[in-house]
Amino acid sequence: AGLTADKTAGQGVAAQTEEILGAIDALLAKAGTDKSRLLQATVWLQDIRTVDEMNKVWDAWVVPGQGPARATIQAKLSDPAMKIEIMVVAAI
Repeated sequence: AGLTADKTAGQGVAAQTEEILGAIDALLAKAGTDKSRLLQATVWLQDIRTVDEMNKVWDAWVVPGQGPARATIQAKLSDPAMKIEIMVVAAI
């Protein structure tokens, strides 16, 4: 399942992206891995026109030259306060 923002729900895509990526870092660490081991990512945006805003945060977060294969899709998310949902797959 993908992750959505809790603390920044209702805020912009950048804030929600930062929160989600922080949560992903914590989950990866708990699993004994990190973002340098990402294999795949799927990003669902409520509004695809916010992709540049999301990309700025994403690009600052991924390890340069080690970004995973990524799909970014516009989708109606379950809660209008959620602007983005992210799911990743990583190697251990």
